[in-house]
Amino acid sequence: MSDLTLAAAVDNIYASLAANNEELDAHIVALKAALAREGIAEAVFDPGKLAQNNRQGRKLMQSYFKKRGVAVSFSAA
Repeated sequence: MSDLTLAAAVDNIYASLAANNEELDAHIVALKAALAREGIAEAVFDPGKLAQNNRQGRKLMQSYFKKRGVAVSFSAA
């Protein structure tokens, strides 16, 4: 597997979420590696691109990713 850019890793997460979480854990591992390579502490997602864009869905996503070692935040716009 080649090294993904952070933007590509985030796009893969969006695609996985839209495809009923298909291969989500593998994409989280790739995202974690991309964050480490770029020296960034947390991944920022656009809530408008999420399949479940409500408070419960965002908190569930944060919890799931945190258990896998990735801090998640959401952009304001």
